[in-house]
Formats: sequence, structure tokens, C-alpha cells
Amino acid sequence: MALSANSLLRPGMLLLSAPFLQDENFVRSVILLCEHENSGSFGLVLNKPSILQLADLVEELSFVETDVFVGGPVEQNTLHFIYFGEKKLEGSVQLGKELWWGGEFDQLVNFLKNKQLDANQVRFFMGYSGWEAGQLGREIEEQTWIICREGMDLFPKQDVSEKIWKLLLKNMGGVYRELANYPLDPRLN
Repeated sequence: MALSANSLLRPGMLLLSAPFLQDENFVRSVILLCEHENSGSFGLVLNKPSILQLADLVEELSFVETDVFVGGPVEQNTLHFIYFGEKKLEGSVQLGKELWWGGEFDQLVNFLKNKQLDANQVRFFMGYSGWEAGQLGREIEEQTWIICREGMDLFPKQDVSEKIWKLLLKNMGGVYRELANYPLDPRLN
């Protein structure tokens, strides 16, 4: 019996948009899956920087000079974060070996102020990517998304731009290596 795409998904996995996906919210996107349940799924686009700095959004963090990324098209008036390293914040959800999602925001502010957490260990996002029950599984079966089981170790060290999408596909090898070179607009080939 074949496993459904839905049953293969786990928090902490990366979803890479298929190269032919033309939805402006997700072209060449790398999404960190943070939650996957029967009721739906939640993720953050890792490689779409916004034009804003954290100081533009959160006055109490005006001393932190860091970009804010567009986590997705849903509720862009909300702020989300992930951080790397040991668990530091109450309420954080572990997504990988040294990868945490969310936690107590006031505690985060204090840790940043007191330099108990370096701003380079934290990535902030406006909005998120969401799917209703079963939607993400269907989109994977339709080959809208490619599941990438490894690669989060690149993010603390790598410039997170559109280049990371290509790098992850190349690292997956085989047919994915070829997909990494798929043109943004095949009509221009």
C-alpha cells in the first residue's frame, strides 16, 4: 500500500516550490513546515525578504538590525520567528536538532536586550503560509511542492535568498539537479 503525500509530511521538513509554479507568493520558495495536523498545515517562507527591518515593526526591538522575511500571504499583520541553537524560550516548538519555532515573545525581547540570544540566531517573518485540511497533501500529489528532508543546516550559515532554492534542489541530486536549472520563464528560452 502506497503512502499518501499527507502522511509523509512532518514539521521541520522543507517544501520547495516546483519550478513551474507561477504564484507570485511562492515562486522559487523554500518553506519550513512548522505544523502539520489533520486540521491543516502552517509554514514559513524562508527565502523572501521583505523591505522592512525588525525595528520598523517592533519598537521595543529597535536596537536589532535585522531583515524581516515574508512568511507567506496569510495574515501579514502577524509576526512569527524561528531561532537556531539550544532551546531558550518557553513555549518553543522543536523543528530540528537546533531549530525552534516561536516561544514567549517577551522572553525573546529580554534575551535579545541582554545578549543572551544573538540576533543572528533569530529569523523574523510577517505572515505565514497556510493550508486547510488535506490541501497540502493534494498540492504535493499535484507536484506543486517538492519535499526536501534535509537542508535546514544551511540556513544559519547561508545567505537566504532565491539562491537557496536552487542549491537545495542541486543537493537533492538526480532529476532535482536538473529542475534547479529550470528557467524562471521558459518562454524566454
